[in-house]
Amino acid sequence: MVDFNIELEGKTILITGAAGFIGSNLIKRLYKDISDVKVIGIDNINDYYDVNIKKARLKELDQYAGFVFIKGSIADRETIDKIFADYKPSVVVNLAAQAGVRYSITNPDAYVESNLIGFYNLLEACRHSYDEGQRGVEHFMYASSSSVYGSNKKVPYSTEDKVDNPVSLYAATKKSNELMAHAYSKLYNIPSTGLRFFTVYGPAGRPDMAYFGFTDKLRAGKTIEIFNYGNCKRDFTYIDDIVEGVVRIMRHGPERRDGEDGLPLPPYKIYNIGNNQPENLLDFVEILQQELIRAGVLPKDYDFETHKKLVPMQPGDVPITYADTAPLEEDFGFKPKTSLRDGLRKFAEWYASFYM
Repeated sequence: MVDFNIELEGKTILITGAAGFIGSNLIKRLYKDISDVKVIGIDNINDYYDVNIKKARLKELDQYAGFVFIKGSIADRETIDKIFADYKPSVVVNLAAQAGVRYSITNPDAYVESNLIGFYNLLEACRHSYDEGQRGVEHFMYASSSSVYGSNKKVPYSTEDKVDNPVSLYAATKKSNELMAHAYSKLYNIPSTGLRFFTVYGPAGRPDMAYFGFTDKLRAGKTIEIFNYGNCKRDFTYIDDIVEGVVRIMRHGPERRDGEDGLPLPPYKIYNIGNNQPENLLDFVEILQQELIRAGVLPKDYDFETHKKLVPMQPGDVPITYADTAPLEEDFGFKPKTSLRDGLRKFAEWYASFYM
């Protein structure tokens, strides 16, 4: 177990993607658990998915007196530099990114702008936070993705595996983030941690994710397509488990130390945060349907069989995601534990209250 070396109490924390699924839940958790914390959130509130969900998440954050929200893009260098100059964050958690594998095939520009240029702007701001002897950023954290594993045949996926064969531009940008962070970590001694998230789901989640899209279609009486003829497996990770992992890791920046040559070793780490228990997509859909009926989203006599269709794999998708979470457990004593049924039940109840 690592010793926590960062006090979050009384600190200013910058969270990008503040109106996003993980960002908004992380902010709520910080205000719930950390005394005298000040969170600065930035989000461009783009229309990649239903803006009303983003607005609803932000509305929940209005209750926190210390929370400052800035509508803007991390790809805008001036905006980022101004935030660092005005607020001098001690911890930065970059969750802003253009997400989605399939969208990266049709809209590659969005990925280059947010995931590469925006990421670079944050690294530069962290670098210059140490100028003129300032204490600067104590810990830079960022969302990577299980997508970096590509069509890796070895399971479970370990952070020790080579990940040089991305199968989508989205995955390539996330791998690039890890490489850029490593370089800045080495050059400027910036403690940085990358988090490879595995299929995050839960209430007020992203509508572009399969479980949400399936729900919309089933409710509308449409047919859902289950890829790879139902033979996909996903390591579904409930949002509260993701946030728990993030908050624990925030408290420990990788140690700054010198190597045998007297030069700094990069204070750099990567962790998987996943459920370590991949679920078959057909089983997942079966549980989802049961919970949607239970929550009253679907009628009790819903004929599920006539509304599903087994189809081949989509370009850019992978047949299995499966996280090796042993390092997370060893270093932080934490392993995600929310069962699929419990997580989908909470999602179905939220969906019923939000849309019906």
